[in-house]
Amino acid sequence: MRDSAAERELLEREMLAKPVSSLQYMLGQLSKTYQFLPQLVPDGVYGERTLEAVMRFQREAGLPVTGVVDQATWDAIRSCWLKQQARESYSRATRVFPSEGIQVHEGSAREYMIVPQTMFNVLSRHFEGITPCEADGNHGPASAENVRWLQKAAGLPVTGCMDKATWDALSHLYEIFVVQDTDCQPEFTGGWG
Repeated sequence: MRDSAAERELLEREMLAKPVSSLQYMLGQLSKTYQFLPQLVPDGVYGERTLEAVMRFQREAGLPVTGVVDQATWDAIRSCWLKQQARESYSRATRVFPSEGIQVHEGSAREYMIVPQTMFNVLSRHFEGITPCEADGNHGPASAENVRWLQKAAGLPVTGCMDKATWDALSHLYEIFVVQDTDCQPEFTGGWG
């Protein structure tokens, strides 16, 4: 995971938009490394299983065991999750956009644009402002408008042009809100990093 201000800001916006789902996602990912955490499926409901995971995390992290996700607990969970993500050395399956410097301007057609268009279509079920459009590789007005929406949300230059930074933001958003799970996690390494 690259550590840039734009990516951190997008991550914060994503997490604040759906805090319980984000909490569940992070704890669910951490449960693959830390076996004392129960596995969670993000459903947006702060139920018994989520409460149990929070309390177990608080106990292991040396925080007051309240089950309440205060700022200290949120920061500790997020920090641990970010460290876990940084340790990952595998290449994510969604890394299919061409290398740095490639730009797809509005009105252009590139076959690989079918992938981000499809991802936007799926994400449109989770976010207002994303409009479903035909996934045909043609970066027309609707496709470019979705790119502008994401660029604005991620704090990137709002150009409507699909580039590597926009692709990285889209991949990250898709992973958090759609994939929510992956079998490519590292083995248990013990401790809190």
